[in-house]
Amino acid sequence: MVHKKAVQRRSTCPINASLELLGDRWSLLIIRDLVFAGPRNYNDFLSDEEGIATNILATRLTSLQASGLITSDRDPEDGRKVVYRLTAKGLDLAPALLELGRWALKHESGLQRPDPLRHWEADRDGFLAQLRKERLTPRSTALTGSGSARRSVVK
Repeated sequence: MVHKKAVQRRSTCPINASLELLGDRWSLLIIRDLVFAGPRNYNDFLSDEEGIATNILATRLTSLQASGLITSDRDPEDGRKVVYRLTAKGLDLAPALLELGRWALKHESGLQRPDPLRHWEADRDGFLAQLRKERLTPRSTALTGSGSARRSVVK
């Protein structure tokens, strides 16, 4: 029987545990892309407008995999590429990300309400069901395509 090593946390606060697991803004942005764009490869993440550095991206992808939030496999169409996908645990962060977006729209100016947030506000249960169906069902195509970030879910 394999036993998981107990994780040492600074406190028993659930918010602290979440922050220790996710680490920083880059981890949340990687999760965001996988939630709203679907499976992605390394170069897809590098092409995002936020401009993550290669060393930070590599570290965060490794950390998110170790935490069980994402998985990776070789791209069936190009074996040199690795495709990253969410696990069910990672996808469970979708409501938190959407609520963070709602909070920012309420308190910050100059932001645009993305389509996924509109769909979330209109039908939370239906939106999450569709998201789970799209993100957790294996597909024959590995990637949704470069530059499709945050567009593929419920157009």
